[in-house]
Amino acid sequence: MAQTTHYTGLTDAEVSESRQKHGVNILTPPEKDPLWKRFLEKFGDPLIIILMIAGVLSIGISCYEYWGLDEGAGVFFEPLGIFIAILLATGLAFVFELKADKEFALLNQVNDDEPVQVIRNGNAMQVPRKDVVVGDIVILNTGEEVPADGELLEAVHLNIDESTLTGEPMCAKTTDPAQFDKESTFPSNHAMRGTKVMEGHGVMRVFAVGDKTENGKVFEAAQIDDSVKTPLNEQLDGLGDLITKISYIFAAAIIIGRIVMYFINSDFEWITFIAYFLQTLMIAVTLVVVAVPEGLPMAVTLSLAYSMRRMLKTNNLVRKMHACETMGATTVICTDKTGTLTQNQMQIYKTNFFGNPSDDVLYEGIAVNSTAQLDLSGEKPQVLGNPTEGALLLWLKDRGVDYQALKEKTTRVEELPFSTERKYMATVVVSASGKRILYVKGAPEIIFGMCKDTAGVTKQEIDAQLLEYQNQAMRTLGFAYQELAEGDKTIENNKVVAGNLTFLGIVAISDPVRADVPDAVREVLDAGIKVKIVTGDTPGTAKEIGRQIGLWDDSRDTDRNIITGTEFAELSDKELKERVGDIKIIARARPMDKKRLVESLQSNNEVVAVTGDGTNDAPALKAAHVGLSMGDGTSVAKEASDITIVDNSFSSIGRAVMWGRSLYQNIQRFILFQMTVNVAACLIVLFGAFMGMQSPLTVTQMLWVNLIMDTFAAMALASLPPSASVMKEKPRSRTAFIINRPMWQSIVGVGGLFFLILLGILYIFENYSVDSMTQLFSFIEQPAKDAVDSLTPYELSMFFTIFVFLQFWNMFNARAFETGRSAFHFKGCSGFLMIALLIVVGQIAIVTVGGQFFNVTPLTISDWVIIIASTSLVLWIGEVVRLFKK
Repeated sequence: MAQTTHYTGLTDAEVSESRQKHGVNILTPPEKDPLWKRFLEKFGDPLIIILMIAGVLSIGISCYEYWGLDEGAGVFFEPLGIFIAILLATGLAFVFELKADKEFALLNQVNDDEPVQVIRNGNAMQVPRKDVVVGDIVILNTGEEVPADGELLEAVHLNIDESTLTGEPMCAKTTDPAQFDKESTFPSNHAMRGTKVMEGHGVMRVFAVGDKTENGKVFEAAQIDDSVKTPLNEQLDGLGDLITKISYIFAAAIIIGRIVMYFINSDFEWITFIAYFLQTLMIAVTLVVVAVPEGLPMAVTLSLAYSMRRMLKTNNLVRKMHACETMGATTVICTDKTGTLTQNQMQIYKTNFFGNPSDDVLYEGIAVNSTAQLDLSGEKPQVLGNPTEGALLLWLKDRGVDYQALKEKTTRVEELPFSTERKYMATVVVSASGKRILYVKGAPEIIFGMCKDTAGVTKQEIDAQLLEYQNQAMRTLGFAYQELAEGDKTIENNKVVAGNLTFLGIVAISDPVRADVPDAVREVLDAGIKVKIVTGDTPGTAKEIGRQIGLWDDSRDTDRNIITGTEFAELSDKELKERVGDIKIIARARPMDKKRLVESLQSNNEVVAVTGDGTNDAPALKAAHVGLSMGDGTSVAKEASDITIVDNSFSSIGRAVMWGRSLYQNIQRFILFQMTVNVAACLIVLFGAFMGMQSPLTVTQMLWVNLIMDTFAAMALASLPPSASVMKEKPRSRTAFIINRPMWQSIVGVGGLFFLILLGILYIFENYSVDSMTQLFSFIEQPAKDAVDSLTPYELSMFFTIFVFLQFWNMFNARAFETGRSAFHFKGCSGFLMIALLIVVGQIAIVTVGGQFFNVTPLTISDWVIIIASTSLVLWIGEVVRLFKK
């Protein structure tokens, strides 16, 4: 439909009035379950059920001791402690879930802030989607998501994907009543919120926003997609199952060991045996609770939530949860050129027009054969739409030409939108002079080849000029036109078929490389990641950009390292598989070339991240392990991607890799810490059972250790900031087990050492009377005990505290694991220090005032100092080892 008038749109006053009357363009999220119900769901966790069974057993034992043995009310402290531990575990898990939900809500917020082109006060401008109001004139372009329900005023080759509402993947839209589809779900001249423009462009007037739109009636809030099972998920599931099975074996061994020792050391009585058996069951159950890494999912969720929030600050909006981790395993990055490697600030460098064409033809051709707009509401004009077309409109403005006025003087008859397959666009108008004129714009070599009149220039001259511009990394456009006589053919079957086109000339457009990109590319290459440029530009332009960013080296790289889209298509799958590793640049690439490149790399066991900003990039973005859409890309590309690079910069991609690798390391550190505690705790309780003595760690003490080990350690280690040193390592194998050789050595070595130290202390406490830490160091001089299995409350308190502080100092070693830095490097680790302080304060409080609740008695200040100082040797030895490893 012809555009013969200049839309003025709403005024600022009308916008305010409309918003007040019809509301804002935000969808109310569906009501969630009430908080109390979500909290109660936490009690369905298998480990919480096990703990509750332990609590019931403990109540039974306490009742027997209180009424059967006439002991004091203090016997009920242990079951009370278990139920407090249950509330703590469920409460903290609930809080972390709410925190994660808050992080995930970022996605909906960002969607509401997506820019939309509208016309207000007679001027084209961008506003956030949430600010669109009823009555707004909205400009729709290919790849964009329709922001509200509206009636089309213009529709040019407009096809909309309505699958989100109706299941129909492609619906043709028109403003011509004669072409309306009477069987379509929504009228052919309506565009609905949440649907996507797949082809063409149009203009609409909004008639419904927010909850009143069709989309609002069926809305479900966008969520972070965590449905994809990554290798890390599978490894952690396997690791959890393995530890659980081992803990069951330990639990069974403890039950057998304690029963055997009962019959060896005691005369059998049913009542005492049942009480002893219940106590044994409770110790075994508690050991299972301590050993099973229920903090692992929490550590992963916390790591991801923390990473997502911090990655957003570095311009990476994570849309699919698995992408955080997978970026760390990436081995190849396939990147666009424009906007990612370059600044996307297009400006006309030079114009070469031939045959002295009139300004009227040149200016009118540029103005009408364009889908871009200029926002002139601010001090500096802002390009809305395609930056290359915007550069042409700015060139007109610099010459005092009003492109909008030129458009309004013409009547558009027919239009062929630009496509990456054709590499040109065309528009037929009734000119201001009254003539029918066809204007064509696109790749110069293609436009020149379509022309009958070449304005006196040869193909060799054009090729030489193009090569000169391309060697300066310029983008080039060619222009042609034809004054149409009655009966002249113009556009058929989505192609220009005009036979008398006149070549107008070439425009060279510069787009400088981003200043930070060469360093970012070097960082990624040093990290063992290969970079491949996939661009629609010519080989010369692409190669020059490659030189400028440090990817292309003339002394080393040959024709085998660069290929055009046509040559790429001619390769068989086998030939491509053999050559794909050497290809650095694909020039004149078509959308499906990128998808085929990704699939070929994946068949060679590469982990591929790919960037894309256009609708046609969606297949490649979906096929890649990690799809990276651009912040100013189309909604279709963003929907298909896993991460959106908000600032479009390659530097942000490098930071995403650093975050992915650091996230993996943080989870490794948590596993290292927890497995070390597991080895020490399981072995000491098991040997305690077979030595025929009471469990050196009571149920409530083990639950405190579990709290430190799972919840606090997850919080402390999962939120450590990324280290730039991870970018000096090669990508990890996706199939590599998360517990590597150094971790196994540390778990077995340190865990075994802790066990031997604790076993030695246990032996001393069992056989000698020790009333202070100073006596422990001179135990030979202390009087021997008469009875075995008679640890005093003070000895048990010292043992419990020594056990906790051994783990406490080892948490610092775990934090420094594979960082190449000292454990005392605390920059950006305020959260870690707060949690460490909380553990120290908690331990002192428990031992000082815990009493019967934790089966402890207060320690002297000197004993506190000696325990903290002596166990800190764990940290100092770790520091010495790290020093020698440097």
